[in-house]
Order: sequence, then structure tokens, then C-alpha cells
Amino acid sequence: MKVLFTSLEGSHFQLMVPLAWSLRTAGHEVRVACKPDLVDGITQAGLTAVPIPCPPWQEALGRFHEEAIPLCNQIETTELERGQPAWETLLAYENLVVPALWAPLNHEEMVDGVVDFARAWRPDLVLWETFCMVGPIAAAVVGASHARLVCGPDLALQMRPRAMFTRIGRELPPEHREDPTAEWFDWHLERLGCARRFDETMLTGQWTIDTRPARVREDLGVDSVAMRYVPYNGRSVVPDWLRRPADRPRVCLTLGTSITADYAMFDLDTMLAGLLVSMAELDIEVIAAIAPEQRAQLPDLPENVRTVDFVPLNDLLPTCAAVVHHGGYQTKATAELHGVPQIILTGWEWVSEGMGETYAQQSALVAVPLREFTPETVRTHLVRVLHDRSFRETARRLRKEILAMPTPNDIIATVEERTARYRPSPAAKEER
Repeated sequence: MKVLFTSLEGSHFQLMVPLAWSLRTAGHEVRVACKPDLVDGITQAGLTAVPIPCPPWQEALGRFHEEAIPLCNQIETTELERGQPAWETLLAYENLVVPALWAPLNHEEMVDGVVDFARAWRPDLVLWETFCMVGPIAAAVVGASHARLVCGPDLALQMRPRAMFTRIGRELPPEHREDPTAEWFDWHLERLGCARRFDETMLTGQWTIDTRPARVREDLGVDSVAMRYVPYNGRSVVPDWLRRPADRPRVCLTLGTSITADYAMFDLDTMLAGLLVSMAELDIEVIAAIAPEQRAQLPDLPENVRTVDFVPLNDLLPTCAAVVHHGGYQTKATAELHGVPQIILTGWEWVSEGMGETYAQQSALVAVPLREFTPETVRTHLVRVLHDRSFRETARRLRKEILAMPTPNDIIATVEERTARYRPSPAAKEER
């Protein structure tokens, strides 16, 4: 069969690579529709890229970060504690999501490009990552089965407010059931000549492939296929120092750069410097994965701090006693796979405080809200994580659960069966 992957950005694509290669080695044809800046990463992975010209989207998400995420945090931390959020609050969130998230991430030019390719290539299955809504739109237009690859939290930013919104909406008179998300999808489908209209599977997938262990999955009532997370770090080289055993407990620090962009109150250089100096006061080896331009802004660091611009996490984390990070899914999932306790900073970008609290209940980690951040606070939590055996024991139990999950190779027959099950009938295809 023909399988079309759709991806928005590089780290998201990396999460798809193991499944793409399992499909290829099973004899299926695979293409990856992408923005032009992903072509090198896709071809380096040995896969076939289909570049779709479209304008940059990162700069267009300012309103989402400034308005939608704080509103979602409010829904999680305040509205849910009081009971069910008000319809007006949920509608306000929906009215933000469409212009601030769906539209800039899935620009009209990209939608048209992916649909044009799908019409020419005729995929049997479209596999799309969360937020890459060109996937279900293209599948609807050409009559393909489609599935969402869940690599990360089934984001509160997408699913929880949406589920409450639709539940309350069904209780309202028809004339009051405003739905900006449905209107946005329907606008695309209608202009593309598709007879089908929006339904919730365009947000959830007709079915999902979920890389998370059972304890951290939400039940959305959607047919779900479990698949073990398999790390793919892109082009990687294991440095010489990593081939030698550490002579003291090793701790990885990686915060990314999005904190600076999303929260002006944080000077990331000052934040990193303070955190590195504070952590280095412990009898540990700190490996700080930071960009060269960030390192250039830092002062001289203690001798037990090593800075690197890149190191493959799948090789580094098995040597670590803990990892401190920004909540990125690849970091979190790789740490879970190798049984490494974690400290994550929450309350920014995609990782809300409510999600952090859920993580802490489910996994071997401590969640520290950014609003409570100080270097001393993180160091105190790090001491606890390193010395409290329960974190290591929980991490090992989670690792055992992950290793029991089927690999990408193991689920290929299931993917084939689901594709046939959910593919529209020939008559339905003709209507499209």
C-alpha cells in the first residue's frame, strides 16, 4: 500500500522515522509531505521527501502563545477545579485556536500542495502528527484512511477543552452551537470539492498509533494501537568522552530555546548560567546540551560542567542518573525508555502546569512550574531525585512497561488491517 506521512517540523518528523522504515521494509511505499526546510532531514533518514512550498509559521504563533496557552492553563488550573468550565470560556478558547494555531500551522498554500500531491499519488493511508491538519483534510479529499501518530501528551491544548466543548455544545439549541474549528475544516473541504464535512476524527484520527505507555494515555474513545517509542536522533556521532564511564553521577541538562521566545521575563542565558553553577555545587557531572551561541554568552563554568551543542540522547541518557529538561517529548520519552528519573520545567509553550502535575503522578519525575523557578529550587529537587530510591524504582517499572509494548515492526499487520477497515468504500470515493 501507499502511505503518506505529513509533518510540520524536524523533531516531530524524527518521531515518525522508525514507523516509516518499518513500513518500507514490509514492502510498502512511503512518502513524507513536508515544508522545504525539512527536506534534508528526511532524505538523510533515507526516506523520500515531498516538499510543499508554504510561508514560515513559527513567527505566526505569537497570539497562540500569548493568549491561547494562558487561557488553556486557566481552564486546567482554575476552571476544572471549580467544575465544568463555562461554555463561554471554552468557546473563547476555540475562537483563539483557529486563527492562532490551525490556520498558521496549516497554511492554505500547504493544504493545497499536500492535497495536489495526494490526488496524484493516491495514498491508501495518511499518517499525520498532532496539529498537522493537512493530513486528515488530504485523506478526506482523496478517500484514504487516516491515523494520528500520538507522540507526546494528547495535548490538553487540543483534546481536553475540545472534548468539553463538544459535550456542552450537544446540549445547546442548534442555533447556538457555534464551532469555529468545524467551520475552518469545512471551509477547506468545500473549496477543495470534497463532499465530506468535519467530524471529530479530523482531530483525533479515524484511529491512532500511540507511543506512550498505558499509564500516561488518555481515553478519548478512539480506536488506538500501541507502539513502543523508538528513539531516532537524526545524524549522530558518539563522542569519545561518552564512551568512557562517568566517575560520578551524570546529569543531563537541556532546556531548548523556546523559553526565551515565549516568556520575555526569562533571560535564558542568565537562567542557564545560574542553573549550571547551582547544579555544579553537587558532586555530579553535568552535561549541558546547549547551542553554541548560548554557550558563548555564558561565563566560565565549573570543571564538572561539560557543554555540548549536540549529543544523541539515546546514547547519553543511559549513562545518566537524572535529566533536567523543558518537557520536550523526545527527551521525556527517551528518559522513560532508559529508566532515567526526570525534572521538567512546566507552564510554557506546550507543557502546561496541569500536564506537569499529571506527569508527576504518572512517571518518575518532578514538575517545576516556571513561575516558581530558581536555580536553588531545581537543585533541591535534583538532590531529592538523586537520593530518593523511589524515583529510580518507578523509572525502572515504567521502562519495563515500555519494553513490553510492540515495536513498529510488530504493528505493521495491524496498520494494514486498520487501513483496510477505515478506508472509504469505492462508492464513497467516487462521490469525492
